[in-house]
Amino acid sequence: MLTVNLRYTGENGAALAFAKEMAASGTVDAIRAEEGNIRYEYYISLDDPQTVLLIDSWRDQAAIDAHHASPMMKTIASLREKYDLHMTVERYVDAGENTADEKFIRK
Repeated sequence: MLTVNLRYTGENGAALAFAKEMAASGTVDAIRAEEGNIRYEYYISLDDPQTVLLIDSWRDQAAIDAHHASPMMKTIASLREKYDLHMTVERYVDAGENTADEKFIRK
């Protein structure tokens, strides 16, 4: 599994407005329905209310590539421009179940 954390930052509530329009337009539901999507969720920063975090997880690189080639990317890019958002991106690969951290995780 691959997870991408995208932080969207704007001014005057633009990042939150972007996330709300993504949801209201049905784009979020369409992305969640794509083959290989595991998670697509927005979060608001308590430290910086002008920043919204998107956690976006996919089964594998092929699923992300298909998403990036989909018509939804044009919609997403258009909304990013509309709200004049800037982004930072972090990418993670799942370490699996048997990591040294397991003993610290309460399930």
